[in-house]
Amino acid sequence: MVHEQKNMTTPLWVWSDLAQALGHPAIPGPDIHRFQTDSRTVQEGDLFIALPGDPGPRFNPSYRSDVDGHNFIADAVRRGAVGVLAHNRVETGVPVLYVENTYDGLWALGRASSERMSGSRLAITGSSGKTTAKSFLTSALDAYSAPGSFNNHIGVPISLANMPADTVYGVFEVGTNHAGEIAPLTGLIQPDIAIVLNVGNAHLENFDDQEALYNEKISIFKELEDKSNAVWHESLNQSFGRSFGLSNDADAKLVSLTGDRARYRLFGDEVSARVPGGGEHRAMTLAAVLLATVLSEGNLAKALELSADLVPKGRGNEVLIGDITIIDDSYNANPASMSAAIQTLCERSGRRRIAVLGEMLELGKLGIDTHRAVLAESHPLERVMCIGSAFQEPAEVEGLPWFQSADEEALDWLISIVRPGDDVLVKGSNKVFWQSGFVQAVEDQIRKTFLK
Repeated sequence: MVHEQKNMTTPLWVWSDLAQALGHPAIPGPDIHRFQTDSRTVQEGDLFIALPGDPGPRFNPSYRSDVDGHNFIADAVRRGAVGVLAHNRVETGVPVLYVENTYDGLWALGRASSERMSGSRLAITGSSGKTTAKSFLTSALDAYSAPGSFNNHIGVPISLANMPADTVYGVFEVGTNHAGEIAPLTGLIQPDIAIVLNVGNAHLENFDDQEALYNEKISIFKELEDKSNAVWHESLNQSFGRSFGLSNDADAKLVSLTGDRARYRLFGDEVSARVPGGGEHRAMTLAAVLLATVLSEGNLAKALELSADLVPKGRGNEVLIGDITIIDDSYNANPASMSAAIQTLCERSGRRRIAVLGEMLELGKLGIDTHRAVLAESHPLERVMCIGSAFQEPAEVEGLPWFQSADEEALDWLISIVRPGDDVLVKGSNKVFWQSGFVQAVEDQIRKTFLK
């Protein structure tokens, strides 16, 4: 269940309750079926939240802009918004709830939604795998969760605000790219179970060192009332909660993995499970999901047989075009997830393996050395091409083809070497491939070339 789905007979919020949650009198008004911050996606029955593009010093967005949601209120109303949350006086034709700051108002809505929900809330963080873990858990628990990677200062509160009051399980991602972000977001969620999947070097550029990033990730446990419901990879070495990993001490131990079938020792019992998408990194993600399912008294049998199509788009899902397989891992990349994707590709046999590797951003002083290490791991592959500035020097040393960006020249080169029977991995930071739509362009061109 995601917040894009609306039940138009049962409102998400009654206006009087909504008004009270924002500190207003319990005045009557229209029923609200969903909250939206983008006027282009507003539908009939929504409430539009007018957020400025620059949230001020309280938050650290990846970019700031001069765009202000107040300028799009009229558009939202035309599309069906029946109410507006604003901090500037506006003429709308629909009821308006005014607050001092709409970011604060959004957070107040998220907090109120969390407090009125009597079910279980689960929070997930980690350097990689958060959205995949959320997808697995949502299916295993038949839970509410938001679509996509809604894990920042806007995504977490809007996900909470759109959670129905009668939700039994709610699953939420928590992300960070600066110190001090995870604890407030977790406090908003008030989780019953908190999960740390891993701590790699993602976003390390904005932290003093690896220890600072580690402390940021495990701060998700500070807001956990029952510390026995902490779930963490054994490398994090916590003194409470439940661990998953490869050692005999792990509460969920990955015993073996063959293709997409894994065997685990779960609280001392041997179980077999399908790992959607395969790969040891997803098997570890599933180990965390199995622990969380047991701790939340969910349906373990369902968690053990998750559908193979649960890997979110851009996180390693496969597209078969003729006899060419495109492995789309283009949504994002950090050293740990890049290494896992390359290792999984190396383990495929019987076909020619091609890796299209995009640079990993926000690594700071570790950038060049990390990219060198990635190329060393890719030596078993038949063909490798590199995209982005951080790969230029390592690619030249390795004698590999390099392109500044995922542009038409890079696409043409890739298509010139691809042939039936190939497995093609596309992996890189979000800005390299995902935002440019490179994988879709590759798929389209392969269809034109090979499916004539």
